[in-house]
Amino acid sequence: MEPANQADSPKQHAPQAQPLAGQHALVTGGNRGIGAAIAEELVRLGVNLTLAARDRESLNRRRERLSQIGPSAISTQVMDLTDPESIAQSHKAARDDLGPITILINNAGVAPSAPLGKLELKSWKETFAINVQAAFLLSQAVLPGMQDKGFGRIVNIASTAGLRGYPFVAGYVASKHALVGLTRAMALELAKAPITVNAVCPGYTETEIALNAIANIQKSGKTEAEARAILTRSNPQGRLVQPEEVAATVAWLCLPSSCAVTGQSVAVAGGEVM
Repeated sequence: MEPANQADSPKQHAPQAQPLAGQHALVTGGNRGIGAAIAEELVRLGVNLTLAARDRESLNRRRERLSQIGPSAISTQVMDLTDPESIAQSHKAARDDLGPITILINNAGVAPSAPLGKLELKSWKETFAINVQAAFLLSQAVLPGMQDKGFGRIVNIASTAGLRGYPFVAGYVASKHALVGLTRAMALELAKAPITVNAVCPGYTETEIALNAIANIQKSGKTEAEARAILTRSNPQGRLVQPEEVAATVAWLCLPSSCAVTGQSVAVAGGEVM
């Protein structure tokens, strides 16, 4: 529909309504859960978007949904975060498609569960490859483009497991602590550049991972309500965090007005950690 008059033109209002218009954001694991919520929020703010994940079919479905939100250009990249060559090729393809990446959301992660004595080295290595190494490689890859553009936002989706310990997920806890440490080191190194680096640390969030955990607890004879109570007992609000709440925090950190916020680990966890 054409605007009724020039004053009502969306183009005229774009700088206020879409403060990230013209920026190119890459979201790993953007096909579901927290990543999908982040992608939607960023599209509403005007970014051109690249979604990266392993599954092409789910990426295409998510792209179709995002295309209905706004006029942003949306690209997809099949990326294996355990493979440095796949990361490099996908980054190059994304850059060639939509230009230098100025907003990087390292969201994809894995959380295998096992007692310490049964935690296999293969699982440990894969957890670090996806949760830490991929974030490092992608950050390194996008840095020249951010420096050339004079704007950059890197947001690492860590976890409250990056701020405290939990039993039976030693690899996950160690990797998220490492991701928080990487965030702080990069933030200091880039402090004089127009690039901020922050971590967002959700508590248990209503995603497929949490729902699977609830289902596993139910196998012990608990009801769904009892299983949810067990999962949320560390949250003073007594509930699961919603993906949209995490996405709103990530989007705020990406805004031009958040330029003084860097090196932070922002917990979105109902007061679980302070």
